[in-house]
Amino acid sequence: MKSFKPVKIYLSPDKELFRTIKNIFGFYPDNIFLYKLAFRHRSAAQELFNGVKVSNERLEYLGDAVLNLVVADYLYKTFPFKDEGFLTQMRSKIVSRAQLNDLSRKLGLDRLIQKSQNSLSQFRSIAGDTFEAFIGAMYFDRGYEFTKKIIINRIIKFHLDIDEIETMDVNPKSTLLEWTQKMKKMLDFRVIEEVGTGPRKQYIVEAYIDDIPSGKGQDFSIKGAEQLAAEKACNSIFQTEP
Repeated sequence: MKSFKPVKIYLSPDKELFRTIKNIFGFYPDNIFLYKLAFRHRSAAQELFNGVKVSNERLEYLGDAVLNLVVADYLYKTFPFKDEGFLTQMRSKIVSRAQLNDLSRKLGLDRLIQKSQNSLSQFRSIAGDTFEAFIGAMYFDRGYEFTKKIIINRIIKFHLDIDEIETMDVNPKSTLLEWTQKMKKMLDFRVIEEVGTGPRKQYIVEAYIDDIPSGKGQDFSIKGAEQLAAEKACNSIFQTEP
């Protein structure tokens, strides 16, 4: 029996989003609402009732878990003789915020994000967060096996150079931790200030090495602020080392 989905899509007010997803990933969504939600950043959260606001944060949480599982599965089968440390590092590189931000832009997902116009430069991880939310929407819409195939065949194999990633060092926090362990120093990250409230709340984190402030970062998540603080500490350390 012939499918009527193309006709329904043509008549849908969301036909452009349907077509965009089809062009990028090769499939039409079943539940377009999930994907619309995936592109709604918390800075443009929609209020439903009793002050409850809806954004892509829950889908981002789900997508993060699914993406980590798919990548772990892919690496386990691709590198059958590599140890746990290698696999963990490779997974961290592939799902790093910088990598996901870059992937989101390559795929064109960043152009679909609904966000507050006065906060365009404030959310450093917005593109990567949206990528994870999209993965969450796809998983909820089509299930794990379908999502796994899309991630591997349309994203990893098409947009990532695994050999190049293997030689990359994209996690300043891990780099800093390895250096402090080698030098027998103590590393600690502390939230020293919180700025703003609600969806605009930011965390300021300081990296301390042997109780000495060594780099400060500010982001909308503690994890992101820690990475920025580690990056600044690494820049300072490795630029001054002989």
